[in-house]
Amino acid sequence: MRNLAQDDVKAALEPTRVIAAIEDAFRDRYPATVMPVRTQMKLAEGIFLMMPCYDREGHGLGVKLVMVVDTPANPDQKLHATYLILDSATGHPTLSMPAAYLTEIRTAATSAVATKFMAREDVRVLGIFGTGRQARAHLQVLRHVRNFQHFLVSGSDPGRSKEFAAEMARDLGAPVESVYSRACASESDVLCTCTTSPNPLFDGHLLRAGTHLNLVGSFQPHTREVDDTTIQRSRVVVDTFEGAFAEAGDLLIPLNKGHINRDKILADLHQVVSRRKTVRTRSDEITLFKSVGCALEDLAAAELVAAAVR
Repeated sequence: MRNLAQDDVKAALEPTRVIAAIEDAFRDRYPATVMPVRTQMKLAEGIFLMMPCYDREGHGLGVKLVMVVDTPANPDQKLHATYLILDSATGHPTLSMPAAYLTEIRTAATSAVATKFMAREDVRVLGIFGTGRQARAHLQVLRHVRNFQHFLVSGSDPGRSKEFAAEMARDLGAPVESVYSRACASESDVLCTCTTSPNPLFDGHLLRAGTHLNLVGSFQPHTREVDDTTIQRSRVVVDTFEGAFAEAGDLLIPLNKGHINRDKILADLHQVVSRRKTVRTRSDEITLFKSVGCALEDLAAAELVAAAVR
């Protein structure tokens, strides 16, 4: 088995290539893919996750092992992840790579794919809740699918938000403004929630007509980043139905309270990318993509790394 370094992974995962690989995977590979809902184990120091994936036609086989450590004082060190590519005939691991950056880039690339197919063409303002690695990745990656001209960020710590905004303005070469949650929710054309918050970040009534949302932070049934109003006002798409109905608290909480029913979820990402279903039918509709993370995204990204290092 060959062991790669983080630099190998970063060099291979150029954003536009990852976006293309994720889009191709959901359009063409998804029907032939076996990927059980991820295993979640509560440990003394955090949550251990296991995400296997097998492509029955391409015979790609891999698994991601993740430890999410409960260290609120140091959010950039919370995720420890490894990806293994295995020989589908023997089960032997052939390639191992650190998967923290892989997770960041594939999550943002999946949001970019959803944005490409669901957001209005004329969007100009991208808003981000969060100041961690996923927030950074979404700022860097989503600009490849829409012509954003202004960026808003809102974090739980105003001082950290200002520092993050200044840092990202230098990185993007574009205006990035630190704002309070109300402004971020009400002034964004595309809004991404990239936090560890267990509770709604804003009042859903603040969203203006035509907004598109990508929700990526919460992945447990009892946590959510948006309120019932946001879900009720939105046309909802999920990465996978199985994962969403097992883990997406943003949907499960209002569903269990009877504020929505299952028909509220209009499509999964495969149906949208393959154009079997069209979710945005008018420019004033609010659209929402809820992602809990899909093992096919990891496999597609890891295979890009494997091809680059051969």
